[in-house]
Amino acid sequence: MAPPLRTTSAIATALSIALLSYLLCKKTRSKASSKKTPKTLSVKKARNGLVAAIGNTPLIRINSLSDATGCEILGKAEFLNPGGSVKDRVAVKIIEEALESGALAQGGIITEGSAGSTAISLATVAPAFGCKCHVVIPDDAAIEKSQILEALGATVERVRPVSITHKDHFVNIARRRALEANQVALKHGKGNQNEYLDVKQINGYTSDSGKQDPIFYSDCKGGFFADQFENLANFRAHYEGTGPEIWDQTGGKLDAFIAAAGTGGTVAGVSRFLKEKNANVRCFLIDPPGSGLFNKVTRGVMYTREEAEGRRLKNPFDTITEGIGINRLTENFKLAELDGAFRGTDLEAVEMSRYLLKNDGLFLGSSSAMNCVGAVRVAQALGPGHTIVTILCDSGMRHLSKFYDVGYLSKYGLMPSAVGLEFLGLK
Repeated sequence: MAPPLRTTSAIATALSIALLSYLLCKKTRSKASSKKTPKTLSVKKARNGLVAAIGNTPLIRINSLSDATGCEILGKAEFLNPGGSVKDRVAVKIIEEALESGALAQGGIITEGSAGSTAISLATVAPAFGCKCHVVIPDDAAIEKSQILEALGATVERVRPVSITHKDHFVNIARRRALEANQVALKHGKGNQNEYLDVKQINGYTSDSGKQDPIFYSDCKGGFFADQFENLANFRAHYEGTGPEIWDQTGGKLDAFIAAAGTGGTVAGVSRFLKEKNANVRCFLIDPPGSGLFNKVTRGVMYTREEAEGRRLKNPFDTITEGIGINRLTENFKLAELDGAFRGTDLEAVEMSRYLLKNDGLFLGSSSAMNCVGAVRVAQALGPGHTIVTILCDSGMRHLSKFYDVGYLSKYGLMPSAVGLEFLGLK
C-alpha cells in the first residue's frame, strides 16, 4: 500500500505548486496591467498651467564641493524652472503686478533690455498672460540666447554694448520701445486709457521716438517696460518666494548664503528674508571681473577716486560671465543685507563649471559656476561644519557659443586645465 500513498502525496504537492504559480502569475499580470494603464493624476497634485510650475525648485547637495570643504554646500536648482532659469520668478512677478496695476494692458507688449535670461523668461511666460515680448539684447551675448528668444516668438533687437549712461544702451532702447508702443496704441485707440499709459515718459525718461520710424503695428495694445534692474517686483519675487523656500528646505538651519548680482534682485530678496528670520545667517556677494559691487560692499565706494560713481562712459566689463556684474547701484541691490563680498575670476568660473560637470553631472551656466566659486570661498572663510546655500541660476545650454566653446576660451587664455579644486587652493 506504500506506493499509492507516495503517489497521493506527490499529486497534492504538485497541486499546491500549481496553485501557488497561478496566484503569482495572476498577481504579476495585475501589476503589469496597472503599469500599462496610467492612473489619472489627482487634481490636488496637478499644477495649474505653466506659471504654477515656476518656483519650489529643489535644493540639492553639491556632493563634490561639500566633501572637499567639510561644509554642506547646497544649490537651489533654478535651472529646473520651465523657462530654464531663476528669472522665471521675476518675469511672473513683474507681469502680474503690471497687469494688476493697469500699467500693462491685456495683450500688450512687454519690453526689456536683457543679456538673455530675463528676456527668455519674459518671452516664456508672456503668452500665459496673453501678452507679447520685445527684447533688446547686446550683440556680444551668446547667440543661442537670441535664437531661443526668436523661437519663443519674441521680437529681438541686437545692439552694440555701450555704457548705461549712453542713450543707446540696450536698457534705454527697451525703455523707448515701450513708449513708442504706447504712442501707437493711443493713436489707433487700442491701449489702456489710464494714467499709466504715458506716451511722454516712463520712469522719468522722455521719449525721442519721433526721430525714428515706428516699429509697432497699428493693432498694438500698448507697451510696458519691465525694467528688471529698478523694478522692485524683482526683489519681491525672491523675498516672497526664493528666500522662504530656502528657509523651509533647510529647516532654518543654514549658516550662509552667497550669490552674484546683476540686477541685485536675487541677492537682495534672499538676504533680506534670511536676515529677518535669523540675523546670524551671513550673506555674501561674489563679484566677477569688471564689476564695481565688490568695492561698494567692502569699501563703500564703487570706483577709484579718479572716477565719479556711476559716470563711466565706456563699457567697463571684462568678463565672459553673463548676467552678473554691474557698475551702478540698482534699486533692487540697495535692499541687500550683506556681510561681505568675494571676487571671482573668469578662469575660476570656467574651471568650476568643468569640475562640477565631471564630478557631479551638473551642467551649469557661467553665473551658476561663479556662485559655486563663491560658495567654496565662504566655506574656506567659515571653516568646516557649516551649511552654505547658493543659486544655480541656469544650465550650460545657453552658454555653448562662449563659455563652453573651446575656440572662444582659447582666444582669451581661459582653457581649463585643473584636475581638482587646486584653482581654489583645495586638493
